[in-house]
Amino acid sequence: MQTMHLSEWARVAIVAGGLALLSGCAVLDELATSGEASNNETRIAAGLREALQIGSERAVDRVGRVDGYLANEMIRIGLPESIRSAADRLRQVGLGRQVDQLEVAMNRAAETAAEEAVTLFREAISGMRPADVMAVFRGGDDAATRYLRNQSETRLRQRYQPIVRRHLDQVQGLDYYREIAERWNRLPMVDPLEVDLEAHVTNHALDGLFLVLAEEERRIRSDPVARTTELLREVFGRG
Repeated sequence: MQTMHLSEWARVAIVAGGLALLSGCAVLDELATSGEASNNETRIAAGLREALQIGSERAVDRVGRVDGYLANEMIRIGLPESIRSAADRLRQVGLGRQVDQLEVAMNRAAETAAEEAVTLFREAISGMRPADVMAVFRGGDDAATRYLRNQSETRLRQRYQPIVRRHLDQVQGLDYYREIAERWNRLPMVDPLEVDLEAHVTNHALDGLFLVLAEEERRIRSDPVARTTELLREVFGRG
C-alpha cells in the first residue's frame, strides 16, 4: 500500500489555489475537471481537523492512563539530574525507597495532568485558518503536532503545573523529595540539592505528550489502518 507523499500534497495546492506546481494525481485531476476544487479544499480542511482531533485524543488517552508515562520507556520521566547523580549515595544512606517512590510519583502526576490537553487541543484545532490547514496538510510527518504545540504549549504549561503540584502532594512525591534533600544536604562535602520538581515534571510531561502525538500523526498519514473514519480515508487515501 502507498501513502501520499510531498508531491501529492503539492497537487492539492494546485487544485485549491491554482499554483503552478506538479500535477497528475488522478483523484484531484478528476475533481478539478468537474469543477469541484473548492469543495475538495473544504473536504481537506474537514479531514485534517478530524485527523488532528482523533490523533490528539489518542495521544492523550495513551499518556493519561495508569502507567502511560511510567511504563513507556520513550517518555518515562526520570529523576532530575542532580538526584540521579546522587542516587547511589542516597541508597547507601537508606533512601532507596524514597528515590524509587519519587520517580513513580512524578510519572503519576504527569498521567493525571494529561487530560487538560484535550480542551486546549480542541480550541487550537477549531481556530485553524485556511492557510494553517493547507500548510499543515502539505507539511512533514509531524506538521500538525508542531502546529498544536505552537498554539497550545504555553497554556498547557499553565494548566499542568498546578495539577502536577497537587498530585505530587497527594502521592507524597513532595514529601519524598523533601526527605531526600534534607538528608542529602546534611551530608559532608556535598552540593545541596535544589530542584524545581514541578517544573521538571511539567516540562517532561509536555515533551512526552507531544512525542506521542507526533507518533499518532505519523500513523494517520502513513498507515491506512489508522484512518478509522471515511473522511480520513477520503483525504489521506485508502492505502
